[in-house]
Amino acid sequence: MTSKAKKIALITGGSRGLGRDMAIQLAKKNFDIIITYNSNVEAANEVLEEVHAIGRKAIALQLDVAKSSSFDAFVSLVKENLDIYFDATRIHTLVNNAGTGLYAPFDSTTEEQFDDMVNIHLKAAFFLTQKILPILSDGGNIINISSGLARFSNSNYSAYAIMKAAIESLTRYQALELGNRKIRVNTVAPGAIETDFAGGFVRDSKEINSMIASGTALGRVGLPEDVGSVVAFLSSEDAKWVNAQRIEVSGGYYI
Repeated sequence: MTSKAKKIALITGGSRGLGRDMAIQLAKKNFDIIITYNSNVEAANEVLEEVHAIGRKAIALQLDVAKSSSFDAFVSLVKENLDIYFDATRIHTLVNNAGTGLYAPFDSTTEEQFDDMVNIHLKAAFFLTQKILPILSDGGNIINISSGLARFSNSNYSAYAIMKAAIESLTRYQALELGNRKIRVNTVAPGAIETDFAGGFVRDSKEINSMIASGTALGRVGLPEDVGSVVAFLSSEDAKWVNAQRIEVSGGYYI
């Protein structure tokens, strides 16, 4: 990078929900932002406007994390845009956030559904990070997004939850093997959050919302800003000695 003060964060799935707030919170920590979106360019542009209003630079790039064959071309595009828009050659923070949910009983989950979960949640975090490494700064950091469902079990989430459990193991291995570059790697595991994830059922169903709140020590369901601020903290110098950790952000659910 041309300046030590310049920090750029790349957030996959940054056009909505948790990723949107991560982008905003990181911008408030003086990061410039690259977000990816799958298909909703309008939502991505809205995030860019919010980041620009904070006074930081931001761009949005299209990426389908389920297609690992596209990662080389994507990283080339990131390099090109780092030069054009940020006068930089490296990013400081990678947040592997993009994902979709799957609500399906174990006994009827199809192989196609299972493979989708592998591609979207596990294979993407493994191989996209691998491809990004040459443009990730020494002393930078990686944040992998897991789920509270990797700790506790709710019916019909087996295929989704075991991918997130694998992500938590991947975090520890990445932290070990990238430590020689002083790259920190941590997991953030959100509980139930009021977003449009999985059709917005936590946000839009009063019954489900109340049920989750009743099982949470702090007595409510999470909001996107509850998670985005933790990601921003882990990306900052305030967390310089936090490494290989799983931080659950659930308000104390099922404790």
